[in-house]
Amino acid sequence: MISSLLGILSIGCYLISTLLLAIDIIKEKSQFKSILPGWAAFFLHLAFITTISIQNSNIDFGFFSIASIITSIIALLLLLVNLSKPIEKLGIAVFPIAALTLFLTLYFPNTEPVLQKYSWQMSTHILSSIIAFSLLNIAALQAIFLAIQEQQLRKHPPRRIILTLPSLQTMESLLFQMIGTGIIFLTVSLVSGFIFIDDLFAQHLVHKTVLSILAWLIFSFLLFGRIRYGWRGQTAIQWTLVGFTSLLLAYFGSKLVLELILNKN
Repeated sequence: MISSLLGILSIGCYLISTLLLAIDIIKEKSQFKSILPGWAAFFLHLAFITTISIQNSNIDFGFFSIASIITSIIALLLLLVNLSKPIEKLGIAVFPIAALTLFLTLYFPNTEPVLQKYSWQMSTHILSSIIAFSLLNIAALQAIFLAIQEQQLRKHPPRRIILTLPSLQTMESLLFQMIGTGIIFLTVSLVSGFIFIDDLFAQHLVHKTVLSILAWLIFSFLLFGRIRYGWRGQTAIQWTLVGFTSLLLAYFGSKLVLELILNKN
């Protein structure tokens, strides 16, 4: 009952913050108070996850539950970065997704008991994977906004949402900062997987391993191109989206098929 209440309140705060940010865009304003409900939503979201974990005596790694955990981390990263860089408008995309995953977790709870306990080695692997995915998810959203911004700046006059975003240089700088940090955590995830998982290329893991390595290669190649050749603009946008698509399929592809389509755990 308490967990459901926390989840509902969190969803409400996410949606309120989304509405306030939309109003800011329409009025061509940027107000810190519009992001405040997002902070409340995150802490309520965190309390919901904590309550569920205590009830289950473990973290639930079901499809919707893990999606909810990841979107809560994405929301937190957005809120933290916004303290130094004005990127609160990304909340227009992040907060509704966080609210949706939380709603799906409430509406489709995992009825199977969470029995599996994880060692610190596996916990390191799982946590670094989640953080890497979250960072690179924000990078992908940043790339989409960057593409829209570049397109709109060629028009006269550009749309209002573009006028409320930071400069192209700031957006690109943040994009590569997110990618660089994401690569670090993705590297930790892959290395810990190779060290602590007995057979990382077993049948049920091979596609995840291959796609994760492919994503690492794509993002590393992009970062090298940025440093060595100054890649930016459409090149950065396209490769960021390709790399994130590979990571998205690696993280959620098998879970979607096994848990929702084949109904297996």
